[in-house]
Amino acid sequence: MRVDFFAATPHTCKQLLVVSLYVDDLLVTGNNMKQIDVFKREMKDVFEMTDPGKMTFFLGMEVKQKQNEIFICQQKYAKEILKKFNMEECRPTSTPMNQKEKFCKKDGAAKIDEKLYRTLIGCLIYLTATRPDIMNATSILLRYMHCASEIHLQAAKKNCQIHQGNN
Repeated sequence: MRVDFFAATPHTCKQLLVVSLYVDDLLVTGNNMKQIDVFKREMKDVFEMTDPGKMTFFLGMEVKQKQNEIFICQQKYAKEILKKFNMEECRPTSTPMNQKEKFCKKDGAAKIDEKLYRTLIGCLIYLTATRPDIMNATSILLRYMHCASEIHLQAAKKNCQIHQGNN
């Protein structure tokens, strides 16, 4: 079996095998089932592994597959974030942030635990993989990681509230 270590080729591929590895999760896909089955057999001969079949979760993303389409979402992860930050009962919102709101480093508001704020922002950054609508608000709030105040925290929590309506 020939192995190429690049994601795209300048020529047209008749057979494509894509292998994605993250820690101990291996995702195998391609356009030729015979090639995929050969790869899996060869991997099982060398490594101890199981094949759970059709992918349903990968790296915290829920995967739903139908004929000729794949849908990914992070609904479960979004629920976990709301629970982690005690926001399970929050009111849903349709917008991640008031676009007219201006933030600054020294806003006079009480300073907050930076670790808590960084954790929340990190969670929001990961959600942008499936929710590009929160990207702008999250990137604005990201700027205040080392000088976060109660105002920044409340804005970040509002960014989370958008997920409450989608659960």
